[in-house]
Amino acid sequence: MEDRTTRVLNRLDQLYTKSSGVLNRTLRNIRPPIQGAPIPELGGALPVLGHSIEFVRSTVDLLARAERELGEVAAFHVAGRKMVALFGPEAHAAVFRAPDILLDPSEAYAIMTPVFGEGMVYDATPEKMNEQFKMLLPALKDARMRTYGERVVAEVEESIASWGDSGEVDLVTYFRTLTNYTSSHCLIGKEFRESMTGEFASVYHDLERGVTPLAYIHAHLPIPSFRRRDRARVRLVQMIGTIIGDRRRSGRRGEDFLQTLMDAAYSDGSTLSESEITGMLLAAMFAGHHTSSVTSAWTLIELAQHPEYLARVMDELERVYANGREVDYASLRDIPVTEHAVKEALRMHPPLFMLVRVAKSDFSFKGYVFPKGSWLVVSPTVAHRIGSVFADPNRFDPDRFAPPREEDKRDFAYIPFGGGHHRCLGSAFALLQIKAILAVLLRRYEFDLGSDPIRPDFHGLVIGPAEPCRVRYRRRVRASTHAAAAPTNGASKSRHAAGLATMTAPRRVVVDTDLCQGHAVCINEAPDVFTIGDDGKVSLITDDPAPSSIEGVEQAITHCPTGAIRLAPGD
Repeated sequence: MEDRTTRVLNRLDQLYTKSSGVLNRTLRNIRPPIQGAPIPELGGALPVLGHSIEFVRSTVDLLARAERELGEVAAFHVAGRKMVALFGPEAHAAVFRAPDILLDPSEAYAIMTPVFGEGMVYDATPEKMNEQFKMLLPALKDARMRTYGERVVAEVEESIASWGDSGEVDLVTYFRTLTNYTSSHCLIGKEFRESMTGEFASVYHDLERGVTPLAYIHAHLPIPSFRRRDRARVRLVQMIGTIIGDRRRSGRRGEDFLQTLMDAAYSDGSTLSESEITGMLLAAMFAGHHTSSVTSAWTLIELAQHPEYLARVMDELERVYANGREVDYASLRDIPVTEHAVKEALRMHPPLFMLVRVAKSDFSFKGYVFPKGSWLVVSPTVAHRIGSVFADPNRFDPDRFAPPREEDKRDFAYIPFGGGHHRCLGSAFALLQIKAILAVLLRRYEFDLGSDPIRPDFHGLVIGPAEPCRVRYRRRVRASTHAAAAPTNGASKSRHAAGLATMTAPRRVVVDTDLCQGHAVCINEAPDVFTIGDDGKVSLITDDPAPSSIEGVEQAITHCPTGAIRLAPGD
């Protein structure tokens, strides 16, 4: 007995010595205390769990409570992680302008790895991810964008060919299927679109529904929505692989994005596998589909609920298209009243309610220091309802985007597509697509929502109307009788662009390369002022445009998808 007791005591002494050594080494390696103001902590945390349950149950409500109770900066804890929500234009600017070596999206967006695939986009090294984005951009460049309007119109016309004079439709299902077809037709190609069946829309829906706030905690939990997501990814690789295989065996070459990816190669000479091509196609679809789907539904719903503004939209559409003008890239620039309705729907119902960056080193903002490893959260949903930024923020008021108010022109206030160099690449395509869809549907039909309230669905990261969302439609029998809106000669000019032609003091054009994504709208508008640099971003041929280039520069400033072009005082 004594020997056993001795052995036990000796073992305990060894364990104590070992643990003491580990503790001492740990204490020596602890960094000095971080200096800075105490970060406001959100109340209501549970022992061990913190705010995890509230986060999973309703992330938007948690974030709204954080802003309401604590203001610009609010910390909370989810699954052992410290998250800090930042609200307002100044905070957004600090996050979105920070370089990836300081605030990195990759760790947070590991939730997309099961969708795009391993080694794709945010799961790739920064260098490889940049190469992949350069492969993706051609489908979203301005030169191709100018061909998309007619394709969208053709898909809408086909989708309503069997509607008849009246009936009922589920808006969510309808727009989800329609924008699957329009996005694939425009961004991927006609051959891919023609090979699609109803199965594609169903499988793609399962894929999207597997991207939820719970994935931030663990993206591979054994739950039904994640299992369906993973099965959908496998099936999509099979479907797309069949098209690739048929094309390679036949020797056919398509003039589409699929062919671009089949021909693409990394800087080391390696080509893309079928799984990588699928990941890139899905990235293109995500860039243009989910926003278009839910925002088309929300815009139509908001217009139906606000008939006074709908009448103005109808007047505009009748004026622009009354003489048989085609719904195309050019004419879609001439419907600012409609565009403002879309932008207001995006403000009130931004598709992505949470954008995340992870601090790779200590990050400072307004006297606060957020330690390395903190998850910094920006919420467009909450930010767009801040009364000090948007007047009467809970009211549907598209005129807030028209001159002279232009509430979206305040830097980093209006962020439905995020901001900075990680701003959604598909933003310009989404706006074009939604306007084209509405231009056809609203001129063909009137819509009645009925009496049932329409609520948002917070199941995934993309917030659409809850299903079912059934509305009645009736063929429109006559044009609107309201007074037509005055011609606008294109979408309303920004305050910078509107002042360009009238400025008498020296002025110069400036390109913010941190915001530029290389869409190249400006090059088509003023080719003697703008060009593409070696880094794929816009650079200036001259910052002092000739009088003959003024109108083109105005259009470039107005239509730049990322707001990267502005005017500054000259020397």
